[in-house]
Amino acid sequence: MLRQRRIPIRYLVPNFFTLLSLCAGVTAIRAAIEARYELAIGLIVVAALLDAVDGRLARALKAQSRFGAELDSLADFVNFGVAPAIVLYTWGLGSMRSLGWISVLLFACAMSLRLARFNAALDDNKPRWQSNYFAGVPAPAGAITVLLPLFLNGTELIDLRHWPILIALYASAIAALLVSTIPTYSGKLAGERISREYVAPVLAAAALLVGLLATYPYMTLSAMTLIYLAMIPWSRARFQALSRKWAASQPDVATTDVAQTEDIKPSPSPEQGNDSAQVTRH
Repeated sequence: MLRQRRIPIRYLVPNFFTLLSLCAGVTAIRAAIEARYELAIGLIVVAALLDAVDGRLARALKAQSRFGAELDSLADFVNFGVAPAIVLYTWGLGSMRSLGWISVLLFACAMSLRLARFNAALDDNKPRWQSNYFAGVPAPAGAITVLLPLFLNGTELIDLRHWPILIALYASAIAALLVSTIPTYSGKLAGERISREYVAPVLAAAALLVGLLATYPYMTLSAMTLIYLAMIPWSRARFQALSRKWAASQPDVATTDVAQTEDIKPSPSPEQGNDSAQVTRH
């Protein structure tokens, strides 16, 4: 993009949304330092929504660029690696000091490794149906799920700050999911097109979700996070079933190799052909 003398405005629009998400993530860090955790959680959720928008907007405008991809990765690390780690540490792990810091440090490092692996795998050739699954928990989902102790505390049903060791173990478990290869459902292909009769129900469901988030934010975020975590085993089982089905539909590799070997086998010379015929007759 930067090699052109005059850059089309459409190339800047997705990067503008990426910078907005970065501003939200950095401001969430400030809110955590000031102990305004509701604001910090809200800003991280906003950053996750903006992250979902900028990529789809770039594809819709045909404005993908290497510059935008690098900017998006750097913003994702701050928004979903650093910001949640600081929020979690200042809220419930500060009493553990070094042990609490190690757990959030592990989470941030796992997030950076997850983003690096994702960028390295962009050039891999794979079946189209596999684009509907991530390898491990994606960055925005990891940032939201690691804050589940704060969501549960906000419901006033349980205060996990009395058990910081559980928070540290939970953060370490989410870090393990980030760098794992467990297939998790992404819904990319399902979100490309929908049937006409489902347009109104989808819009109504989106409005209902916004209303629930505005009215009962902690209860809604807790329920969404628990549902997402419960879906991970289902995603893995579904991916394995599709893998077996796809492998069964492919031609036998061994048979194909033998056939190709027979095709390239040199034909016998006339003398060899006569000798072979004589051997056969004898």
